[in-house]
Amino acid sequence: MNHLLSTDMVPRSQRLAYWTDMICNVYVQLGCDPVRQQERGAFDGRIVQHDLPGLNVSVVSSGAQHVMRTPSHIARSSDDYFLAAFQARGTGVVRQDGRDALLQVGDFAIYDTTRPYELVFDGDFEQIVLKVPGQQLRSALRDTEKLTATTVSGREGAGHLMMGMIRTLREDIDTLQPASACAVANGVQSILVAGLQTLPAARTRGLSQLTAYQLARAKRLIDDLLADPSLSIGSLASALGMSVGHVHRLFRNEPMTAAQYIWERRLDACSRDLLEPRLAGRAVAEIAYDRGFSDAAHFSRAFRERFGCSPREWRRRCM
Repeated sequence: MNHLLSTDMVPRSQRLAYWTDMICNVYVQLGCDPVRQQERGAFDGRIVQHDLPGLNVSVVSSGAQHVMRTPSHIARSSDDYFLAAFQARGTGVVRQDGRDALLQVGDFAIYDTTRPYELVFDGDFEQIVLKVPGQQLRSALRDTEKLTATTVSGREGAGHLMMGMIRTLREDIDTLQPASACAVANGVQSILVAGLQTLPAARTRGLSQLTAYQLARAKRLIDDLLADPSLSIGSLASALGMSVGHVHRLFRNEPMTAAQYIWERRLDACSRDLLEPRLAGRAVAEIAYDRGFSDAAHFSRAFRERFGCSPREWRRRCM
């Protein structure tokens, strides 16, 4: 389902105020000023918003403007998201953490709503924006603060693949069924991570073949044992024939610890199960228990932190 918001819906004298309300509702608390003061009374803009499981996709088009998220905005609304902006028309600048990313058509960059940022558009523009819960991206990437406001080219590699996927998603998003929409959202986020991993700040020393093999083996075993509520680092180490310390060292260069990885995989599995038509009759708590959770309240809190909504809201919104 898509939602259209447009300044055409209000009198011209109210359009700038309405636009500011629109972007605050769709994204986070922000301030906005037209670049050319005389445009205050003739401001135009529109946003088409789509919701996928764990991923909000919007297409925003408007005129020249300067958008700001300041410390006072953050104090009023501490929403934790990453926004990935893909330039579809015109140019834009993303400014955060002491860096400026110039976006030309096909390029993208991310910014973190927990810290101040600015967006500058000198002329008419269109962007496709992905809104991802903060913890979701931090669980896939280390040191995300080093990756903000850095241009990822859409003309080669993972960035080019990402832009092609985003354009296709924009055209076909309303035809997706809930279960397939979840898979598409996961795929989009995987390609987003791949694009960000091409940035110099994301590059880390490569793993030895033995370490890479052992890490992959540990992750496969975690997936096999997710339903076991007693799964722990100790039991994992025993099953792998390793010491607990060695398991911890395997995850040393990963975005999360081994224990965090277990919880994240359980949450991911629950998110898929909640959208599975064959499990529509099962209670949320039953689904959580089947994936190794032993406390329904803890599961609900962890799910909300990971996906930005409760398990019931997730199921209701996406079915």
